[in-house]
This record gives sequence, structure tokens and C-alpha cells, in this order.
Amino acid sequence: MLIARRADTRARADFATWKMMAKLNGASALPQHAQDFLLAYQKFLKQMTEADASEATIAQMYRSYYAEMGGGGAPPDIPARQSEPAPDNVTAFRRPAPKPKPKPAASYPSGQATKPRLPVALIFICLVVVYVGIRYLWQ
Repeated sequence: MLIARRADTRARADFATWKMMAKLNGASALPQHAQDFLLAYQKFLKQMTEADASEATIAQMYRSYYAEMGGGGAPPDIPARQSEPAPDNVTAFRRPAPKPKPKPAASYPSGQATKPRLPVALIFICLVVVYVGIRYLWQ
């Protein structure tokens, strides 16, 4: 039963991967047996619904994988999994709320609405003066 479960899991995973690759026009890069299963899937699609065609193709793949994995005789029937709706743990993207604009500060006599900044050169000159002053004090 372990081989049957592994074969079924592998068949479902491979089929989902191959089907997606076919939708992305990458089927030609798949191995030959994968292309054969996709052709069988296309034939089943002409005869039945997509869900039934998928299950029929997966059943073919399951039988093939069961024999390949060393299963003896006819592969046992795997109980169909209950298709429970997957929990939706994906949140929709929402734009963040716009930040409120800062209130304008009191107006300065120069007409600027914000506090004037010290120029970088003035700060550098002050640092040089402090450094030179400390050097003279230590000597």
C-alpha cells in the first residue's frame, strides 16, 4: 500500500507540473513519457470534462508509476481524497493609508514655512574649531 500511495502522490504532482508547463508553452522541454501523458490528457479532454480528464490521466500515470516502483500485480485502488477547500491564507494587497501632510510651522520672517537648516560647511568649520581648540588645550 505504501508503493501505491507514493505512486499516486508522484502521479498527481507530476501531472500538475506538466500541465502547468504545457500552459506556459514549455511542453517541448518535457521528457517523452510526459508528452505522451499530456497527449492522452488532450484526447480525454475531447471526450469529458476537465476534472474527469485530469483524473483519468492521473489514473494512467498511477498505474505506470506503480509498476515502475516495483508494485506487483494490479495497482490497488487509492481512496479519492476529499477535495476540501483550501484555507485562504493569502491577504489581498491594499495600499497603505496616505500619510497625513505635516502641518505648516509658524512662518518665519524670511517667508519659509520650515525651520532653516544650517549649511554643512558651517557645521564642518565648527567641528574644526572645536578640534583645534582641544588640541591647544592638551599641549
